[in-house]
Parts: sequence; structure tokens; C-alpha cells
Amino acid sequence: MPNKQTWIICGLSACCLGAPVLAAVESPFGTNGIDALRLHQPPYNLIGRKIAIGQVEIGRPGKFGLDKAVSKNRAVSLAGAFLRNAPAKSNTGVDPHAYNVASIMVSTDKGFRGIAPGARLYSSAVGGGKSLGQPQECLSAQHVALQNGGDVRAINFSFGEPLNRDPRPDALLDGNALLTLCIDWSTRVHNSLYVIAGNQGKGGIPIPTDNFNGMNVAFSSRRGGIFNKVDVSNLAAVSELMMMRLAGKEINLGPRRAIGLVAPGNNIPLLNPDGKNNKVTGTSFASPQVTATVALLQEFGDRQLRTKQRNWSIDSRRHEVMKAVLLNSADKVQDNGDGLRLGMTRSLIDKQNQDWLASDAYKDPKIPLDAQMGAGHLNAFRAYQQFSALQWNPAQTVPAIGWDYRTVNAEKSVEYQLAKPLKQGSFVSISLAWDRLVELNDKNKNGQFDAGENFRNRGLNNLNLYLVNADDNGNANAICSSISQVDSVEHIFCPVPTTGNYKIRVQFQKQFNQATQPYALAWWTIPVK
Repeated sequence: MPNKQTWIICGLSACCLGAPVLAAVESPFGTNGIDALRLHQPPYNLIGRKIAIGQVEIGRPGKFGLDKAVSKNRAVSLAGAFLRNAPAKSNTGVDPHAYNVASIMVSTDKGFRGIAPGARLYSSAVGGGKSLGQPQECLSAQHVALQNGGDVRAINFSFGEPLNRDPRPDALLDGNALLTLCIDWSTRVHNSLYVIAGNQGKGGIPIPTDNFNGMNVAFSSRRGGIFNKVDVSNLAAVSELMMMRLAGKEINLGPRRAIGLVAPGNNIPLLNPDGKNNKVTGTSFASPQVTATVALLQEFGDRQLRTKQRNWSIDSRRHEVMKAVLLNSADKVQDNGDGLRLGMTRSLIDKQNQDWLASDAYKDPKIPLDAQMGAGHLNAFRAYQQFSALQWNPAQTVPAIGWDYRTVNAEKSVEYQLAKPLKQGSFVSISLAWDRLVELNDKNKNGQFDAGENFRNRGLNNLNLYLVNADDNGNANAICSSISQVDSVEHIFCPVPTTGNYKIRVQFQKQFNQATQPYALAWWTIPVK
């Protein structure tokens, strides 16, 4: 039985790295990884300037001027350091793991530059001890979400709570743990995308990876120098999950898929607090790559807003939009050079060496995401391409690639008519994201979570997603569909059967809470030239 005073922290294996700085092509942030370094260069010039992101862990990175551990190392600069919901105390709660995670996001070291070195990072340490648990973790997350004037675009979780610390009788990973409810509530109320390290190796998937509104990340390893395989220490395929559930392991309840994206996490080079080089492995070091990518995209979005570009609005700051954009731009199957597979740069394979086209998610419309691969491998540059294709209103025809944030009413649908015919044999990628409705039982009516308070789960409205012929008014003859009854995302990746005109339909299938549901949609198609 695990020690009841311990949390689970992802990706603690590490070894020394004596090699010099990695070239961009070899870096997990370069072309063989998530291709984020390209966005640092002209004409993009994106490093996350003025974008606030967050970090919650058991410990925190050292802060220069406050902690001796980093007295000779200014590579990781924090905009704020906290112990739960109070200012951090000098030399207290400092943790190398948290520093490693932070360095992936914001390091300014010339040799090991982070993905978003211009971002403002706020980090809170929960602390350890018998008396600390999910309420304190929720307070920490809320405190981070309220920084920067309540404008923190993404928050990284590189730790988790095991079920044996959950006070509920016969606790399950059913989405109803206090911390999980807290994250889904905070996502909606504070409009921040929570990015969660998505598996814990042989110990199972802990709280809060049973969230609905955040994004869980698995990690990849290199084959032939390219990050394109789900690492063997990631949790499990569907058949393995069934066996682990029977054995009492911590597995998400029901058919809902846990993983949203895959990012590099094996032998990742980074900095230690003393400034020395290190190599680390685990999901802890995959999730901050997604968090930092959000900072790059949001810097671009805010630049568009400042210069008052057409087809751009503050909807670009919505967490649902970030989620849909990241999912829809992920790499699945490498393009052959004809563009029919949307220019994807790699074929991602699972632990059984199968690609996305062999997955149940590809074959079954009721399953939007693969159990191991989610929607595919993070590609920051493709995410930029998806995001920069502008927001489009369904009142008019829409281009081949774009995104939108809108609402749909119960038992109604919203349709997006594609302006140009799609090419036979080309693939279509469409992603839909919306929130589970979690409300705070706010006893003292102060609008914030306080210790002793809890949350109310009001459930998930059921939305469906279809690609249909332009003149089709029903769903019975849909070309492709994603119709999960349990997930908070729908995802389509399918080939176009014949050249012709098509439209995307977002359907509010069944109401479980409010009669109007906000959603984000992203699409990527190949038109006839």
C-alpha cells in the first residue's frame, strides 16, 4: 500500500547530461519534436510575451532573490511564487522537479531555452503532510488562476492525487473527486486551460485525470531521432485497461477516454536549479510543452486583437478554442507529400506499433479519441497554422481551415457550409470541445472556493459532430460523424469519399443542464484547387 502521506509526481527518472546544447532538429521542441522553435524565429517572433501561465505542484521552482537554491541561476524567472494561496516563504517548498517543469516552459538559458521564454509563470506549491490534500490543491489552483488580474491562459499540473487519499467511500475515478470538480469549475469560471500530466506508469491514472474540461497529456519517445511513438511506460491500451480495472488499479470509470494529446517525454534535456544540464523522462515533462504552446498561440492571438485584424475577437482567448485547436492540429499519419493528409509531419504509433488508422477511434464514431494517442502528437507549428486561419461565422460560407466559438441551443444545430468543394481522398479533421457544468456550493457567497466548501456536478450536455453533403438536412447519411455519449469532445478524422460540396454540423443532441451550450470548433480540410 502506498504511503498515505505521499502524492504521485510524474516523470521523476533522471540522469546527467554532459553533452553540449542540442541542435533545434534534435531538440524535443524542434522539428523532430513539437516544432515550436520555428515560432520563435521571424516572421512569427512568438515567445509568449506578456502571456500568463500557471503551475501547481507539491513543490515550486526556486525564485531568484528569494531562494538560495537558484542564487547562481537566473534562467527561470517567476512572475509569482506561492505556498498554496499565500506568498512563498524563502527557501521553503523549493523542489527540483518543479524547477525542471518550469524550465521547459520559460527558461531563458541560451543552451536550453524554454518553449515560451517570454511568458509570465505563476507557480504555487501545495506542500506536503497528512493534513494537506485536495482542498489545498484546489486553493492553490484557484490562487494561480486569479493571478495577472484573473487572466492566466493555461495552468500546468505535473502531479496527481492517488485514490487511496480520496476521502470518499469506495472512491473511483468517476469525475467526482473534489480536485477534479475544482478543475472543471475553475476552467469555466476562470477561463484557463488546465493541462494535466496524463499517466503515472504502473500505478494507474490518479485524480485529476478524470477531468472533462482540461486536457490530459501522454508522452512520446524517439524512433530514428523523431518523437513518434507512445512511450512504453505510458499507461495502457484498452485491453490492458480492462485487466487493470479488474485488478483494482486506478483507471477512469466507463468508456470515456483520458488522453487528449501526446508530447515528447523521454530523455528530455533541461536545466536543474544549480544550472547544470539534465535529462528527464515522464509525463511531467510532456504536459508543460502543451501549456507553453498555449502561451505562444495566445501571444499571436493578442497581437491580432491589438492590431484589430479581421475575423478575430476575444473568443480567441477561450480555453475551449485552445483545446479544439490543439486537438485538431495534432499529427496522426504522415502526409505523402500530396497534402491529402493535411500536411501532417509524422505517423504516431502506439505501444503495439499501430497508427491512428488502426485505432477504434478511427473506426467507431462513438469513440472520438484513441486510448493511448488521444487526437495525436502535439505540433506547435501546425497549431499556429490552425489558429491563424481566423475565426469564421457560420452565417456565411467558411474557408477550408478555421475555427469558431459559438453557442448552440438544445435540440438545434449549427451548420458551417464549406465555401469550396473538398477533394476526393483528402482527409478532413474536425474537433469540437465544450465544458461539463460544475458549480461551486459557495457557502459564504464570496465567489471563491474556500476550505470546507464543495462543488455540484450538473453533468455534461451531449453534443454531436457531423460532416454531411451540402444539401443534406439530416444526419442519417452523414459522411463522417463523432457521436460519443460520454466525452466532452468530438473528433472527426476521415477521408472524403467523392469530390463535392460539404458542410459541418454541430448538433445539440441531449440536454442535461442548461439549454444553451457554448462550444469551440476547429476544422482543417483540403479544397479542390
